[in-house]
Amino acid sequence: MVAFDAGEPVKPEKDRKFVESLSRGLDVLRAFTQGSVILGNQDIARITGLPKPTVSRMTYTLTKLGYLSYNTQLEKYQLSSGVLALGYAYVSNLKVRQLAKPYMDEFARQTNMSVGLTCRDRLHMIYVENRLPPEASLLRMEIGLKLPLATTAAGRAYYCAIGDQDRALLDDALALKYGEDWPEKRQGLTQAMEDYRAHGFCLSLGEWDRNINSAGVPIHLQDGTIMALTCSAPSYLVPADRLRDTIAHQLAMLAGDIESLGV
Repeated sequence: MVAFDAGEPVKPEKDRKFVESLSRGLDVLRAFTQGSVILGNQDIARITGLPKPTVSRMTYTLTKLGYLSYNTQLEKYQLSSGVLALGYAYVSNLKVRQLAKPYMDEFARQTNMSVGLTCRDRLHMIYVENRLPPEASLLRMEIGLKLPLATTAAGRAYYCAIGDQDRALLDDALALKYGEDWPEKRQGLTQAMEDYRAHGFCLSLGEWDRNINSAGVPIHLQDGTIMALTCSAPSYLVPADRLRDTIAHQLAMLAGDIESLGV
């Protein structure tokens, strides 16, 4: 198994400080983000590639620690409150989230779009905040929702903001993930790089969801963390030309305002 940290693969056999058993335990927890909320040991072994005896020990230990709970009727596991506590601790203490909220609210009101703040998790982006116009009910993205990195404006904004070496490593991981579909995904990322260099923003026009248009820009935190700020709306409400010509530029200005807060 290969873990990813800031775009760079970490191979346990080449890093003496790397605790492989801990990595495997976290891989077991990550298995529950693949779509199913309840999994058996065999399901987890298939998703993670770990041997079933190893999975059995991990699920037993994680259950004892309060990160998984066991359904005796189904003989399967699901995430427990221990995981929620960790996630809540991260989100609630994220300074940029708290400071950016009023700016995001105003932008959502002015543009009638959903405005999101995301961070990277391996080959996905995760919502840590989402703000909506006062009367809108569309595109409510819950905190913790994962988006594919390659096809979304959030992921593309992150991709464009990292260094060349990290981007090359991320390309390798994405190529492995997508296989024969990688050239198409790569083309979208190449276009995103051109847009970012020319205009300071990235677009996803129906590429993640054919009915959704979105723009994304990176936010650089003072500790070196890169996040992505996005705005999204159904294409019938915000057509591509309006998003590209006006709103995306406003989003880039908003990102600058948030960065100036010193987060």
